Amino acid sequence: MFPASSEELKAAYRRLCMLYHPDKHRDPELKSQAERLFNLVHQAYEVLSDPHTRAIYDIYGKRGLEMEGWEVVERRRTPAEIREEFERLQREREERRLQQRTNPKGTISVGIDATDLFDRYEEEYEDVSGSGFPQIEINKMHISQSIEAPLTATDTAILSGSLSTQNGNGGGSINFALRRVTSAKGWGELEFGAGDLQGPLFGLKLFRNLTPRCFVTTNCALQFSSRGIRPGLTTVLARNLDKNTVGYLQWRWGIQSAMNTSIVRDTKTSHFTVALQLGIPHSFALISYQHKFQDDDQTRVKGSLKAGFFGTVVEYGAERKISRHSVLGAAVSIGVPQGVSLKVKLNRASQTYFFPIHLTDQLLPSAVFYATVGPLVVYFAMHRLIIKPYLRAQKEKELEKQRESTATDILQKKQEAEAAVRLMQESVRRIIEAEESRMGLIIVNAWYGKFVNDKSKKSEKVKVIDVTVPLQCLVKDSKLILTEASKAGLPGFYDPCVGEEKNLKVLYQFRGVLHQVMALDSEALRIPKQSHRIDTDG
Repeated sequence: MFPASSEELKAAYRRLCMLYHPDKHRDPELKSQAERLFNLVHQAYEVLSDPHTRAIYDIYGKRGLEMEGWEVVERRRTPAEIREEFERLQREREERRLQQRTNPKGTISVGIDATDLFDRYEEEYEDVSGSGFPQIEINKMHISQSIEAPLTATDTAILSGSLSTQNGNGGGSINFALRRVTSAKGWGELEFGAGDLQGPLFGLKLFRNLTPRCFVTTNCALQFSSRGIRPGLTTVLARNLDKNTVGYLQWRWGIQSAMNTSIVRDTKTSHFTVALQLGIPHSFALISYQHKFQDDDQTRVKGSLKAGFFGTVVEYGAERKISRHSVLGAAVSIGVPQGVSLKVKLNRASQTYFFPIHLTDQLLPSAVFYATVGPLVVYFAMHRLIIKPYLRAQKEKELEKQRESTATDILQKKQEAEAAVRLMQESVRRIIEAEESRMGLIIVNAWYGKFVNDKSKKSEKVKVIDVTVPLQCLVKDSKLILTEASKAGLPGFYDPCVGEEKNLKVLYQFRGVLHQVMALDSEALRIPKQSHRIDTDG
């Protein structure tokens, strides 16, 4: 889509001025309406004819001209510089707004032991009391939460805590960290922690960009316990191998010392990871792949293979967006000697809910089958019976709120459109006479809005408005050209269904032959066209 040139803008301005000029109308009511519309056209032209104000309007619309900070932008700058400066002002405004937030993050993990579903006793034990139903137990739980509090432009305080329990034993910890951004290339963080299972913890974390394509992270920690001081050191060196690929080298010393190297490639349609770790007690090789579908639900399927001294694990699963802020995922883990597990995860905004369900310690085909098919059946049933109706109801509520909040503005736009149509009548009559004399373009009927099926005629009348006169008024030299923009802003138009998809349907006559076309609201339209011709054969 290309913006209108200054010549096209002037031509449209002159045309609308001639149409709405008060001196062209003698009726007092029409004259008053013409004065109001004439002033609106003049104000719009003043904004669009100035390259500086137009640059702001192109980015932010009308609200951009009213946004705080416009007065500090030098008017001698080019439109490109205006855009850059105003985007900087908006970023600063967003940063101030973000500094007032605590950025809470949380995780809730509930481990479920469902091995009784598949690892049952033999039939001779069926007479044991309570053995008729499988026992499903919650054997572990973990809850963690963190918040951030910006102190200055460079300092941030982070408070986090966690509670864990497993098989009746549990404990908790609390950590406080202070992060300072030292420069555009790095930051440092001091951490203090304490818990009832382990003693105090002191840590130091440093991040530094070595080059534009390479950075290093170092984490030093001292853990105090009844066994003495346990030091630890972790260093990660990373380098961007290309636009989408990053290589990592990690060295960890202290508790569970290891060396790890990995390559991660992330593109718009896929995510690939290969890693190799040598350490005590865990050494393994890992390869994983995730495919990203380009659909509205952001569906992803993934699979991985991990083999090491502990055994071999194959994992596959999928995740999908179920609402604006929620992502639901499930994965099946099959390993030796771990057995079969089902992992269900729900991300809701900044909160994560994780449910690992251990099904069996053996490699049972029935467990693999039910772990794979069960979540799919449950998801599609929930999506059809619960999620879809809920989202539809939420959308209706949002649309209703939007209609209520814009009711006054829409009523004003409707009145302005009706007044514009009345003022167009004389000009349209002359245009039609000129087009008829040369067998040109005649708009027979035109409708704008949301088109519904034939079973709901009453709803169709509410959602669609007649725009025959406004479109005929835009015809020039037997041509009608509409750019890639919402038609609601055209003279004589208004939005009859706020927040909903709209179309423009036109029935027109050219050279004595009927034509018809249906265009999306923001779609460019050029008529007449041979492809719009109505085939009347037979």
